[in-house]
Amino acid sequence: MSHVFILQREGKLLLVSDGAMNIAPIFEDKARIILNALHLAEILKIEQPRVAVLAAVELVNPRMPATLDAACLHKMNDRKQFSPDCFLEGPFALDNAVDEKAARSKGITGNVPGKADILIVPNIESGNMLVKSFVYFAGGKVAGVLVGASVPVVLTSRADSDESKFNSIAVAVLMSGVRRRLKLKVGRVNY
Repeated sequence: MSHVFILQREGKLLLVSDGAMNIAPIFEDKARIILNALHLAEILKIEQPRVAVLAAVELVNPRMPATLDAACLHKMNDRKQFSPDCFLEGPFALDNAVDEKAARSKGITGNVPGKADILIVPNIESGNMLVKSFVYFAGGKVAGVLVGASVPVVLTSRADSDESKFNSIAVAVLMSGVRRRLKLKVGRVNY
């Protein structure tokens, strides 16, 4: 299971995972977190989602494990190990994942820079702070659900607004009864 925050940003949905369930996901966990986020994106009718795997920087640095994970996940997608079809790239710093001007200014090209639909964060702290910053500093609207359980699960903060809780319940209703058909191949194992 993993948690997905759904943010409404400039009339568009942005999914952020995992900022509430998996504390320090290892590489294989991140692959499953991506698969769960893709499942929710499919339910929300986000076609051919653009997945940005985040780190502090956009360059691979052997001393920063999040950049290595992002680069490997990017390569896995190039080799069609994720289903459904999506654009998955990384590593990205937050600015060049969500802002085209920031990506251009750093010379970053691809299908995802500045246009991410899904942000995969390196750990629970970064995801939780990212989303709460969005809510408390920018007045953003948010919902939160667990994905990967046998039934939809609403998971919100005790401090969330009534609107956030209502939005989370609405997303869970959309999830109910939807049969999961996505696949991930890691080595010889399929999930």
